[in-house]
Amino acid sequence: MDRLHLITVFVAVVDTNGFAGGARKLGISPPAVTRAINELEVYLGVRLLTRTTRVVRVTEAGARYADDCRLILAQLAEADESVTGLQVTPRGHLTITAPVLFGARFVAPIVTEYLKVNPQVVASCWFLDRVVNLLDEGADVGIRIGELPDSSMQATTVGKVRRVMCASPAYLQQHGVPQTPADLQSHTIISASAVTPTADWRLMDKGEVRHIKVQPRMTTTSNDSALAAALGGFGITRLLSYQVADALRDGSLSMVLDEFELPTLPVHVVHREGQHASKKARAFIDLVVERLRANPRLN
Repeated sequence: MDRLHLITVFVAVVDTNGFAGGARKLGISPPAVTRAINELEVYLGVRLLTRTTRVVRVTEAGARYADDCRLILAQLAEADESVTGLQVTPRGHLTITAPVLFGARFVAPIVTEYLKVNPQVVASCWFLDRVVNLLDEGADVGIRIGELPDSSMQATTVGKVRRVMCASPAYLQQHGVPQTPADLQSHTIISASAVTPTADWRLMDKGEVRHIKVQPRMTTTSNDSALAAALGGFGITRLLSYQVADALRDGSLSMVLDEFELPTLPVHVVHREGQHASKKARAFIDLVVERLRANPRLN
């Protein structure tokens, strides 16, 4: 039994979500993939994959085992490349994910800087206002805002942001500046669901968290559309500080009730390869950590 072959086949099946995909990736026949998975499960005495006529799903034990196998394969590849000299130059395909506005404003310039000095790397940028599962969806590096749940991901803190409420000077001149959280109930509210998923806004008041019920006139899943509505003078919105930094700086928006805001949220660079990260990933992680930590808008 060639254990290296078996785990290579297993990881390929998990990464491509199926036996046929794994076979295509490795250039072997589907029956050979099936035999390898069966042999590996018999050897381990554990069910790694659940098969149906339509889909193949990895079990909980299988997911943990796949993660460990990826590290083994990455370490072997690193050893091979170090011998041949290939590890000196980053190469291959790198996938990075981040929230939409954060990605456009902060990550995209770092990606282009990285690609200019690493011509043998091709990058895909997934800028989405949802949490991408790096392991399940195949991304290499992610930027996460907020506290992280316990996971097998490696994380490096690079900055912090906070939720802020703001409106245009024209709106505040016409409708008045709220002085207490309760005043929000008499104002036009623009709710960005990616930042505050419900109409129950949590604020700090005398050291305690208070829940303020607001009734949004406009609810949007897009942070940039909430920002546009606030800039247009429609009402008060609540966004993350980096999303409104430019508008606050040039005076097109003004903060309100800032003394009632919650504590800051950490910004992390996360990845799934630990100390065994490929050269392409390691080089990008080192650069993005350095650049984000030096950005005053995040610190």
